[in-house]
Amino acid sequence: MRTTHGAARAHRRKRTALLGTALAVAAALTLTACGSTGGSDEPVAHVSAKPAEVATVLDNPFEKPDLVLTDTSGKEYDLVEETKGHPTLLYFGYTNCPDVCPLTMSNIAIARKSLSEAEQKDLRVVFVTSDPERDTSERLGEWLRGQDPDFIGLTGDFDSIKAGALSVGIGISAPTKDKNGDIVSTHGAQVLAFSPKDDKAHVLYGEDATAEDYTEDLPALLKGETP
Repeated sequence: MRTTHGAARAHRRKRTALLGTALAVAAALTLTACGSTGGSDEPVAHVSAKPAEVATVLDNPFEKPDLVLTDTSGKEYDLVEETKGHPTLLYFGYTNCPDVCPLTMSNIAIARKSLSEAEQKDLRVVFVTSDPERDTSERLGEWLRGQDPDFIGLTGDFDSIKAGALSVGIGISAPTKDKNGDIVSTHGAQVLAFSPKDDKAHVLYGEDATAEDYTEDLPALLKGETP
């Protein structure tokens, strides 16, 4: 049964004072490992540890990553400039992920539909691939259209993406092949919510955040408020 917003929400949220460095935060965040057989798109493995909280309110908000990448139309996309002044949800993942990535984006897509047309237009949902070698602009566009055609997909140089992710405490590793020839990728499973007031991330959602959680929180996030 769904609990009410007040005391119950205080129970499932934890206000955390971060250490102020992305490296310290990255060490504490959940990583998700996903794989596919022999380079194919079929998933073979997924390992993750769920965080203790649905969302964490950050005492030391993150600056938006200074990333200039390529969007699904093949055009240059400056993350800082393009999302400036807009409420923004940022996620690092990849299209061959068997469950966490599609579930996370689906939950956000469901929640976005609860907003008014103007609010939907204002919200930016950005998916940055952690597997740019396979996630071309075309592949990202095709995959995201199955989630929400207004979602923004970005690809580019892996080292730049990794540095951008680390700047907001998200750890990612380049996809590798294990001894069986399976492709394994590791990436943080968190969603960062950036305020339109100062363009900083004040809230970090864990992978267990549901569509209902995002639906409940988005109206406040769009106003630059902390849920």
